[in-house]
Amino acid sequence: MNGNTRGPERHTVRPPLIRELLLVVGLFLVYKLGRQLANGHTAEAFHNADRVWSFERAVHLPGEGAVQGALLSSDTLVHIANTYYASVHFPATIALLVFLYLRRPRHYLWTRRVLAALTAAALVLHLSFPLAPPRMLHAAHLVDTAQVYGPSVYAAKPATDTMANQFAAMPSLHFGWALMVAIGLVAATRSRWRLLWLLHPLFTLLVIVGTANHYWLDTIVATLLLGAALAVIRLPRTIDATGFWRHLFPVPAPTTATAPHIIDSRRTPTPWTPAPATFRTPPDALTAADVLAASTPTHIPVELTATRGAAR
Repeated sequence: MNGNTRGPERHTVRPPLIRELLLVVGLFLVYKLGRQLANGHTAEAFHNADRVWSFERAVHLPGEGAVQGALLSSDTLVHIANTYYASVHFPATIALLVFLYLRRPRHYLWTRRVLAALTAAALVLHLSFPLAPPRMLHAAHLVDTAQVYGPSVYAAKPATDTMANQFAAMPSLHFGWALMVAIGLVAATRSRWRLLWLLHPLFTLLVIVGTANHYWLDTIVATLLLGAALAVIRLPRTIDATGFWRHLFPVPAPTTATAPHIIDSRRTPTPWTPAPATFRTPPDALTAADVLAASTPTHIPVELTATRGAAR
């Protein structure tokens, strides 16, 4: 992330660190709690899985088994895919937020808002539409690569998994977050190679489908939700850290060196002294004598008239 990036965002107040940590941790806890509340809908989750599988075949979406077949051709590929699924999702998102917070405060605020909106919308769908992943669906005839080849982040039995809700396949936050990571980096950097960040969601797409953790439709819904969030939430021009949070967690005011447009009102203004005027005469200009000689008559006529009591 330290390639050719835009210069530091001057004149922009960085959000208070403690506030941001509280917000991010709070959102994560609410999301985890919401996913746990969605547990226990096993029958509905498998019924919805049959519906999604039938819909994908009806609209002629490519089968998830085609991607998994390519992965199963090599034990190394399967292990790499499982490791990517288990270890890149959260670290990549956190690394993006840290980078943007330190170097691009405006982009950080925008990205955090979009991720929060996307996650909230996904949580609503997880609660209202529980969905078993294709690795659990017998009609799909797919292999649970994480359980067979490892590593796995889920318990072997979904009912005993206290860390995650395995019936929350729709939408895929793995893909939604990965796509936002790429969009955030493309928007915040200026390198000619910045479009290569789009390889991250592409790899994530192949991994989550090839490991049978998500359907194609899960990624399509995640893309639509992210597009709606991006359409509503725009990149802010500035960040104003005022109000209650600024008094609770004060932010150092920018110095004159970083913000030359800010004038310190406590300093006594220096009286203004006009500069001495300097007049320069063009070399071909006429002198005053020349002007008088050319324009003033040499003889002024005078008429004297004698009248009684006065002379004119």
